[in-house]
Amino acid sequence: MGDRAKTPAGAAGRAPTADRPSDIRNVVLVGHSGSGKTTLVEALAQTAGALNRAGRVEDGGTVSDYDEIERRRHRSVQLSLVPVGWDGHKINLIDTPGYADFVGELRAGLRAADAALFVVSAAQEADAVAASTRALWEECAAVAMPRAVVVTHLDTARTGFTELTGVCAGLFGRDDPDAVLPLHLPVHGPEGADGHAPATGLVDLLTGRLLDYSAGERREEPPDGSRREPVAEARARLIEGIIAESEDETLMDRYLGGEPIPPETLLADLEKAVARGAFHPVLTAAPAAEGGTRGLGTVELLELIVRGFPSPLEHGPRAVTTPDGRSRPPVVCDPEGPLVAEVVKTAADPYVGRISLVRVFSGTLRPDETVHVCGHGLTDAPGTETRADTGEQDLHEADDRIGGLTSPFGRQQRPVERCVAGDLACVARLGHAETGDTVSAKDDPLLMEPWTLPEPLLPLAVRAHGKADEDRLSQGLARLVAEDPALRLEQNPDTRQMVLWCLGEAHQDVALERLRERHGVRVDAVPYEVALRETFGGASSGRGRHVKQSGGHGQYAICEIDVEPLPPGSGVEFVDKVVGGAVPRPFVASVEKGVRAQAARGIATGHPLVDVRVTLRDGKAHSVDSSDAAFQTAGALALREAAADVPVRLLEPVDEIGVLVPDEYVGPVMSDLSGRRGRVVGTDRAGPGRTLVRAEVPETEIVRYAVDLRSVSHGTGRFDRAYARHEPMPPHLAEKVRQRA
Repeated sequence: MGDRAKTPAGAAGRAPTADRPSDIRNVVLVGHSGSGKTTLVEALAQTAGALNRAGRVEDGGTVSDYDEIERRRHRSVQLSLVPVGWDGHKINLIDTPGYADFVGELRAGLRAADAALFVVSAAQEADAVAASTRALWEECAAVAMPRAVVVTHLDTARTGFTELTGVCAGLFGRDDPDAVLPLHLPVHGPEGADGHAPATGLVDLLTGRLLDYSAGERREEPPDGSRREPVAEARARLIEGIIAESEDETLMDRYLGGEPIPPETLLADLEKAVARGAFHPVLTAAPAAEGGTRGLGTVELLELIVRGFPSPLEHGPRAVTTPDGRSRPPVVCDPEGPLVAEVVKTAADPYVGRISLVRVFSGTLRPDETVHVCGHGLTDAPGTETRADTGEQDLHEADDRIGGLTSPFGRQQRPVERCVAGDLACVARLGHAETGDTVSAKDDPLLMEPWTLPEPLLPLAVRAHGKADEDRLSQGLARLVAEDPALRLEQNPDTRQMVLWCLGEAHQDVALERLRERHGVRVDAVPYEVALRETFGGASSGRGRHVKQSGGHGQYAICEIDVEPLPPGSGVEFVDKVVGGAVPRPFVASVEKGVRAQAARGIATGHPLVDVRVTLRDGKAHSVDSSDAAFQTAGALALREAAADVPVRLLEPVDEIGVLVPDEYVGPVMSDLSGRRGRVVGTDRAGPGRTLVRAEVPETEIVRYAVDLRSVSHGTGRFDRAYARHEPMPPHLAEKVRQRA
């Protein structure tokens, strides 16, 4: 992009700096898993001079994937920041995971960025691009985030560049396909032994020049007449697309009238359209050849970022409130304004402790100053307060002192003197901060609404591996959830299980590895238990007799009860109908305690008994040997005896779920739900090409639905769930539960 190849700003080993927001570009790289985002970051860093040699994901040696888990898996599982310098600007490259399980890291990257590069691999099938990327594109479009498309892996392409560009135009430009067009066409070298012809250069469609990268460097050559026809056609479409988005209303008339439009004019309009989010150029990029320093298209991509993507100054004002909910004027990107920063990511370092990556939206962050940390509670952290408007404990706040301030470069932390509005930096030992929290001035505390995250719906029940792990389990889990807000921790009161709710199986595996390696806690995964219930299948009576005499003070208690089923949701109702004082008044309460305690323990399978009315109608007491404990025991015995004469039904929870899928997957989803004993109660239109399927499904059938839906819908579906009620379980399934009990 542009007429000249810029030189890198800064050198390998030195952190680029920026004193003005206008010199900063925050760019997040997003795309499907395996699209080449991390490799692209390496290539851009090498071209900008931040790296002497680009690493390879396959070798576990990239600057972005520095975590040991990522090195072992050869896949990104967390957000990472790689700042580089180019043409006097600081570019914060935010690399995000492409796998759906780590969408929490992706959402954090979107929050920290002002523009997005959608990375699409030509080595993968076109439908894979569509399945996992379209929803994210629409999410960026909803907030008018500028976007560009980068095609990678042209050397092993299954899909040609022209064909893939058409796929991207149809996928990302449904409303206006001419707003998604290539800026360059790749030039391929001779075909290799593997049958692929690697791309060795680019044709600049605005100037017609050949940009030769065959030697690992960038060399400009005059236009090549042999490529005139395909270049002319693509160039005409590009010019028309740029003019259609131009703010100069006379430009189209001039173009249609045959007047040549100077490339400088087109370039200026292109940059404005990209910054507005109205035009989305398609570029291609690849790592440098062996011994080279500049990868194919990396110079053009850095030029686009610097000249076409907006600075933080162009981002709209951010809404803020005081911690108690009072409105405040929105903050703008001003280094001299009130301090407002947000914790984008939290990590634990074995040597430094907690490290918080923050994006400063207003003001300037400096080391050794005291700040106010406030956020919506992700854990039951000390300092959590009850909000007056909701009555919920969902807000924590505390004053904290900033330790060192650094600029991250993968694993490295390079000290900096300050972080101005629009920039990102790491803060050491911000002990009270969690991901999503707001950092503001101590004397003027402010709060930003955190970004939205999908509800984690895949349960993982865990227990401590040994005695030593029991002591550290709660603290380790709390730290884990503070680092990753896409996790949710639950202590289930019904099953008494510790449950970690995750987004998928890979998310589960990484959470367990982090718990073990970062926090020194070993846990065992145990089968997740659904909260079943028991109830009586009919009316019955029981007699509880607890009489013992073995010398000294004895035990004497007799009670007679009637039990009858109640409508769902009634719980356990206790009624006293004793006459004549057969059971003294103090011991009536004892019988009720015994009945309720036995109901909580269950009768047949160990699950709580519900929806029954227990009526105490008679009994006997002894003036000396009767006691509270004796009548509690008698009450429990009476309930068990009553259950022996009638069938005890097992109740299972039923959830209301809403499944949002593209129209082509509605049939498979409804068929799958029917196979899970589900009842489809309706469908609703949910935007162009998407349908919301509403159904009621037993919870036992959707424990792993977060994984199964991804398979049924090819990764395009999502769902939510809410408890509806308990219903009787089919007899053959209930019998299996009884056998296990």
